[in-house]
Amino acid sequence: MRVQTSKWFFFLAGIVFLFGCSTTKSVPAGDQLYTGASVELDVPSSVTARQKKTLRHDLTRLTRPRPNTRFLGIPFKLYLYNLFPNAKPESFFGRMRSRAGEPPVLFSELKLDNNVTQLRNFLENKGFFKATVTGDTTVKKKKASAEYKAVTGEQYMIAKVEFPKDSGDLEKAIRDISAKTLLKEGAPFDLDVIRGERERIDALLKERGFYYFSPDFLLIKADTTNGNNTVSLYMTIKEGIPTVSREIYHINDVFIYSNYRLNTAEADTNKAHAEFYKGYYIVDKENLYKLRLFEHAMQFKPGEVYNRTDHNQTLNRLMNLNVFKFVKNRFEPVTWLDSPMLNAYYYITPLPKKTLRAEITGTTKSNNFTGTEITFSLINRNFLRGGEQFSFSAFVGSEIQSSGAFSGYNTFRTGAEAGVSLPRFFIPLFDVRNEGAFTPRTNLKFGYDILNKQKLYTLNSFRGSYGYTWKENIRRNNELYPISINYVQPFNVTQAYKDSVLIRPELARATERQFILGSYYTFTYNDRLAGLVPLKSFFVNGVIDISGNIAGLATGANAKKGEVKEIFNAPFSQYLKIEGDARYYIKMGLHNTWANRIIVGFGMPYGNSLQLPYIKQFFSGGNNSIRAFRSRTVGPGAYHPVDRNWRYISDQTGDIKLEFNTELRPRISGPLYGALFFDAGNVWLYNDSVWTGKSQAQFTSKFLSQLAAGAGVGIRLDIELFVIRLDAAVPLRKPWESNPWVMSQVDFKDKFWRRENIVFNFAIGYPF
Repeated sequence: MRVQTSKWFFFLAGIVFLFGCSTTKSVPAGDQLYTGASVELDVPSSVTARQKKTLRHDLTRLTRPRPNTRFLGIPFKLYLYNLFPNAKPESFFGRMRSRAGEPPVLFSELKLDNNVTQLRNFLENKGFFKATVTGDTTVKKKKASAEYKAVTGEQYMIAKVEFPKDSGDLEKAIRDISAKTLLKEGAPFDLDVIRGERERIDALLKERGFYYFSPDFLLIKADTTNGNNTVSLYMTIKEGIPTVSREIYHINDVFIYSNYRLNTAEADTNKAHAEFYKGYYIVDKENLYKLRLFEHAMQFKPGEVYNRTDHNQTLNRLMNLNVFKFVKNRFEPVTWLDSPMLNAYYYITPLPKKTLRAEITGTTKSNNFTGTEITFSLINRNFLRGGEQFSFSAFVGSEIQSSGAFSGYNTFRTGAEAGVSLPRFFIPLFDVRNEGAFTPRTNLKFGYDILNKQKLYTLNSFRGSYGYTWKENIRRNNELYPISINYVQPFNVTQAYKDSVLIRPELARATERQFILGSYYTFTYNDRLAGLVPLKSFFVNGVIDISGNIAGLATGANAKKGEVKEIFNAPFSQYLKIEGDARYYIKMGLHNTWANRIIVGFGMPYGNSLQLPYIKQFFSGGNNSIRAFRSRTVGPGAYHPVDRNWRYISDQTGDIKLEFNTELRPRISGPLYGALFFDAGNVWLYNDSVWTGKSQAQFTSKFLSQLAAGAGVGIRLDIELFVIRLDAAVPLRKPWESNPWVMSQVDFKDKFWRRENIVFNFAIGYPF
């Protein structure tokens, strides 16, 4: 007890020592610590509360200097700096102070008049042409702050917009693309929108061959003499712009240097070694690549009008091959031709052909299991000289509980996978090409895993697949695998596990022989990948999985009549499985997000199967599902195992799934976010208890009354590269109980209740 007390004493003493340091300790005499600025806004009634809040936030961020950074309202870095005020720069504490600390921001650094001018200019750029801004300061002992007051006046609105009316090719092109202008009549004047319109026009002109045009050549004149706080905008082209900026350029020749090195640039760009192949001049003196690799990647073709889309997509496709380290290009005008033409040059630096990697990962689960895995992988990036990638990986891992009810029931996994990926669609007798920024891939994979659950059983798993992956654009991704094979063979099933099957028959499913021969297609749409995340965004993932149709027709299998057929001494699976995962994100304010998800899964076993194969079934519960229940412990339906001694073997799976999750993610401070969430859902079986042996597990019209539900709170550390989260959740509804709603049973003081009902989930990444 004394040891524990002393630990708390030193901990509290350290906290008192740290925060007892004065924030002004390092402030020089005659100066003050600058604590920041505040902005008071006086706006007309036409400005909404949301607009006012955003305007105040933008104005505050413009002020300089920025005060010392704070986390949870505490200037930790300043405190750390003040702990070692006299440390020598090269000493240990001096280096700690300079790297992790932060010197005080001083009041003498404040330039009040500059900030006033900056704020007034910002308001004028937002259409508040009559805005006035004043500034003042407050000094209290060793601290000081700045206060600004902005009176905006009415915001000017756009009365009309006119575009160039001349008859030249450039003017005509601008008029053609003016229909989707960002400058709308009745919208507020905003200099940022005007800049955006210039960039929009420039981007679209680049699509029409105006390679040398620049947005700086566009001039937008504003006329505020209309009255009624309105402004007319007139777009013109500046006088005296270069003649080449008015010309439409075509592609002449395309040169590709496939082994470009900075230190040998002169030799690598020598056109004398170029080989002409299907319209392209390719320099590959070392014969590293098949020439068709570049022909598939290039989007430009000689004679075509230059456009920026083909320009960017060619660079993207070359980089997406994962064969090259650097890809750069330039365009050069052809001066000896009468018409405006460009030569294109691509300089490509290869990646190392082979890479060998080793990775070690660690995991921890809410059931007190800890695990580790070691993976070795080899990649050959140019296996057959056509950008083909050969990969081989092997792993060994384990999950162990050193103490507790599961001690001794450890899990060990080992396996290997080999595959070849071709940078194109490979379909015998057909030459399928696609356009766009992303290179399609044809994948052939083979793998083997062995899973050993000590004291229970061991599983051998063989798998193979052949299929295609391709992206339509940054948001849309597709996977189609016409051939997908999985064969699972159990052995060394212990007598203890066999005895448990007599009590819980569903446990036999984990050790069944399985043979899956089918096809699947996956489609993913993600709004959040396309640059700036919109205020409302979607994520959709859909899967269609079919297995055993041909084998079922050929053999006449019918499991319900006892006519179960086998391939390689294992019953083959026959089913149709459809799954959809839809997510909807709403940004609430500048830093808060409301995230929602619904998962609907439907599996229909038929012919040779009474249930989906074990590895294809749905489950519910866990740190990315219904977080108030441990993984695979919910359902199916209102079914629940009676024997609690085997509860650690979570095998509660189903053929049908419905799940809903909603989570509010408010920002606490800096990279620290909170979470309030509610989860509900369950899984069900397609067939009734006559075939499955589980009562109340079949999906019926009463499925809503069989939903499990839970709620909880969490905390997240989001530093953009990765997210660490900790959730705590309690069940609100247990459909297998006689009285499903269990909220009245909540008793945080009861140790047994806490142990049985509070579930902690520690994980990497957001749950959805």
